Amino acid sequence: MESRKTILIIDDDPRNIFALSATLKAKGFDYIACSEAAEAIRVMESDQQIDMVLIDMMMPDMDGYEAIPIMKKMKGREKIPLIAVTAQAMVGDRDKCLAAGADDYISKPIDVDKLMQVMYAYMN
Repeated sequence: MESRKTILIIDDDPRNIFALSATLKAKGFDYIACSEAAEAIRVMESDQQIDMVLIDMMMPDMDGYEAIPIMKKMKGREKIPLIAVTAQAMVGDRDKCLAAGADDYISKPIDVDKLMQVMYAYMN
C-alpha cells in the first residue's frame, strides 16, 4: 500500500493555509503548514517527509522568488516538485515563477480541480 503524500504549504495568509489544508486533507494528503519561507526551509533541512511544496510567491521577509532557488539546491530535496501558488496572474507572471525554479504555477483564487490536476501530474 502506498503511503500518504505530505505536502508542504508555505503562505503568509492564514486563510490560504486553512483553505489549502482543508482541501488537501479532504483529498487524502498529509500536510505541513508554514507561514514564512525561512520556517519552510528549516522544515526542508530536517528529515521530515515532503513530497511536494505549494509556495505563495508574495510574502514578507523572504518571498517565493528567493526561497525556491534555495529549496531547489537542497541536498536530497532537488527533485521535490515546487508549485507556485500566487495571486499574481498577469501576463508574464507564470514565466517569472518558472524562471525562479518553480515546476508549475497555479493562480489564486485556487480552482481545486486545477490544483489537483497539477499536483497529480507530479506525483510518482
